[in-house]
Amino acid sequence: MSLDQLYQQIILDHSKARHGSGLSAAAVPDGASSGQSHQLNPVCGDEITLRVAVADGKVRELRWDGNGCSISMASASVLTDLAEGMAVDEMRTVISSFREVLRSRGKVPADPEILGDAAAFEGVARYAARVKCAMLSWVAAEDALGQAISH
Repeated sequence: MSLDQLYQQIILDHSKARHGSGLSAAAVPDGASSGQSHQLNPVCGDEITLRVAVADGKVRELRWDGNGCSISMASASVLTDLAEGMAVDEMRTVISSFREVLRSRGKVPADPEILGDAAAFEGVARYAARVKCAMLSWVAAEDALGQAISH
């Protein structure tokens, strides 16, 4: 299996089995502060509401609800797996790295050591119309993280 096929499989798997999906049913963990952000891509209609709970300088939980294409939903799912348990500063670094890769139009390679399965979205950078789909949950996470640590 080629790397491109593996990356496509990661996106397909996460778009079907959405990790972290189910915002309305989840309560914020005890002792955690939280932030919530709603983001919409008006071009295609993708939409996500995402909540981040932070305690002791770490992301304790990331939950979301959304509707949209397989790329936006898979991206939120991968983000959930990556974020939970991560230090807040590390999370900010990972979000910045993901943004840099996606906005590079394919010129900046994704580092799987930093991005884990999110490196699968590297190919999306070559399709300007799809970048916002992949970034939607990450923009929401950045906003919600900022809210959570300012409480």
